[in-house]
Amino acid sequence: MVNQQVNSTKDIGFTHEDFAALLDKYDYHFSPGDVVAGTVFSMEPRGALIDIGAKTAAYIPIQEMSINRVDDPVEVLQANETREFFILTDENEDGQLTLSIRRIEYMRAWERVRQLQQEDATVRSNVFATNRGGALVRIEGLRGFIPGSHISAREAKEDLVGEDLPLKFLEVDEERNRLVLSHRRALVERKMNGLEVGQVVVGSVRGIKPYGAFIDIGGVSGLLHISEISHDHIDTPHSVFNVNDELKVMIIDLDAERGRISLSTKQLEPESGDMLKNRELVFEKAEEMAERYRRKLLAEAQGLTLEEMDASAPTAADEIPPATEEEEEVVTEEIAATAEIAATAEETVAESEPEVELAGAVED
Repeated sequence: MVNQQVNSTKDIGFTHEDFAALLDKYDYHFSPGDVVAGTVFSMEPRGALIDIGAKTAAYIPIQEMSINRVDDPVEVLQANETREFFILTDENEDGQLTLSIRRIEYMRAWERVRQLQQEDATVRSNVFATNRGGALVRIEGLRGFIPGSHISAREAKEDLVGEDLPLKFLEVDEERNRLVLSHRRALVERKMNGLEVGQVVVGSVRGIKPYGAFIDIGGVSGLLHISEISHDHIDTPHSVFNVNDELKVMIIDLDAERGRISLSTKQLEPESGDMLKNRELVFEKAEEMAERYRRKLLAEAQGLTLEEMDASAPTAADEIPPATEEEEEVVTEEIAATAEIAATAEETVAESEPEVELAGAVED
């Protein structure tokens, strides 16, 4: 019986060393940066153990489970669930790999925002914080920044927390981890659909800087540069405007790419310096001067001066040439024939009407 057992062992010929060597032979080589399939087989308070086919179970800490904040692993993973994992680090001294889901979401989020930028899409996001430089939002789970100069809102920045804003992409740079957006550009683009160069709009002075005044025109801000206030020299816009002044301004440029609207009152002046001497006259003549400005643009597009275009325009006399002598004779004959027919008709009516006695006539 003993001899039979010994013989059986010799027949197997497979030791623990042989088994380890076999595992090494068929073991997959895992490297940081690889994306692999894995199955959750053990949930832990601050992470989970994942079977990815390695000799030792890999581990994913809670902070690597999502691009968003996770308080409990069960918010993201369930036991026996199979999904993709990113290998974050190489094996530690225990032969264990560290995994990440957050890194996969992070890569896909950058891919998505690059696509949105290429499509020039408008996105919406909730402001979750503000700082001295601007406001913070999340786009596809990534933290984005809105510079203060690109926030177009009447309220203070601090009051924007919790607000849902339309946004346009200014910069998408995964290598530098920079995602910069513009609220102003999104609003300007929407507003631009109803605006055109040469149009007169009413606005109010929102802010005054040494280089010009910012004018609120229906919820978006346009710049009235100091050089476009008047034909006369101006030392500072503060000498002309006060905050909340209501103005008539003309749009002279719409830059959707940069989200800018350029305005002018200079082009509305009937006479040089009227914005400084008689602002009301400028506003009264605004539409008339804007029409002249639009005609000037049209002339420049044709390579003409305004005077040359006006001189070449057909006049009313050119459009309706005077009648020839022959045409005048025909018209005279037609008038005479019409008058004769009318006279004959009157005589016929008079003959057919009975005599009418005067009311109150005395009988004989």
